[in-house]
Amino acid sequence: MGRRLGALTDNGVVHFEALARSTAAAPGVFSEISSFLSGGDAAIEQAKKLIQAAPKSAFTPLSSVKLLAPIPRPGKIIAVGLNYRDHLIEQGAKELPKSPIIFAKFPTSICGPDDPIVIPVSDPNVDYEAELAVVIGRKGKAITAADALNYVAGYMPLNDVSARAWQFGDKQWVRGKSPDTFCPIGPCLTTREEVRDPHALSIRARVNSVTLQDSNTSKIIFRIPELIEFISASITLEPGDIIATGTPEGVGAFRTPPIFLKPGDTVEVEVEGLGVLRNPVVGR
Repeated sequence: MGRRLGALTDNGVVHFEALARSTAAAPGVFSEISSFLSGGDAAIEQAKKLIQAAPKSAFTPLSSVKLLAPIPRPGKIIAVGLNYRDHLIEQGAKELPKSPIIFAKFPTSICGPDDPIVIPVSDPNVDYEAELAVVIGRKGKAITAADALNYVAGYMPLNDVSARAWQFGDKQWVRGKSPDTFCPIGPCLTTREEVRDPHALSIRARVNSVTLQDSNTSKIIFRIPELIEFISASITLEPGDIIATGTPEGVGAFRTPPIFLKPGDTVEVEVEGLGVLRNPVVGR
């Protein structure tokens, strides 16, 4: 059937473009996620109307569908380091950062729910990091914190998989954060209006069903409006760009003894109300 844009509902999965063709709605808006996000709030309202009017026959059981990465090729993945108080404490940091610490993950690192995380041949101490991801819905530059949430399309779980040997050995983070498959996202994009407060969500990571991270987004140091203001002061944000807001304590590198991912493991990232992102780990 190929890749199609749809919505995950209590009744199953509905295919937007097929519904749009049978109504007066413009199907081009629903041809792919980039077109949909570029449509802004009007596209979201149009999608709601299609779902409400859809016949029962339009819904497909989730068990018959493979969910893919909600944003298959974002223009930018901007990640934030050291943005949870408890994560700073576990590293022995003495003070909070004075401004956000940002770095890039390359778009080729994206993979979706149930896609494998592939350990590189050299096995560079691969770690998990549960994060809340923000997806941008409107193009903007020099966005104020007061207006920032109006530029958000929605939220989703993200696993900032990290090759610690490369990250720490390089003295900068891009190579260790950007191997292929090192940015699982999903299981779906939850729209902004469905999340009452993105700063009050439980966030967890499990490896082989064992909970290793268990925190809350209330512990974020720089909140989402501050991050958007800081980033957009120098970087134009565009629909589909992803901001990964940081990870809480419990990552493998700072445990005693350290816990690193290995082939055969299963990693789960769960953010309250946004679903569970599950990925197996394999070797190359």
